[in-house]
Amino acid sequence: MASTQDEHPGTGSIAVAISNAVVRLMSEYTGRGPTRARTYLQDDLITVVLQDTMTKGERSLVRDGRSDLVLTTREAYQCTMSNDLIAAVQDITNRTVTAFLSGNHIDPDIAIESFVLAPQHAPTG
Repeated sequence: MASTQDEHPGTGSIAVAISNAVVRLMSEYTGRGPTRARTYLQDDLITVVLQDTMTKGERSLVRDGRSDLVLTTREAYQCTMSNDLIAAVQDITNRTVTAFLSGNHIDPDIAIESFVLAPQHAPTG
């Protein structure tokens, strides 16, 4: 499983749970999960940075100059798994995700999954 870390003390279990969920889902959808994942929590933004995400086949395509195809395929995977990623983050945080953004970089092999959360309402009374 990927190594996981969090950005803020006291949020470790949430960050680790999110990292693990994203790694698990990526593995289920692509056949291989990233080897490193780090989740950053900041107010209404959650960002998961994933490293070493490409499959052996994708790395072969990159070597053959087909990075565009890898990026297009990764975008399709992320679109297809977005509902599961959003559901996992909402389940772990008990907050509503209002936006999901995702991107990939070839060299170095890094992916970003970002979730914008609905603002928390301050308790009244």
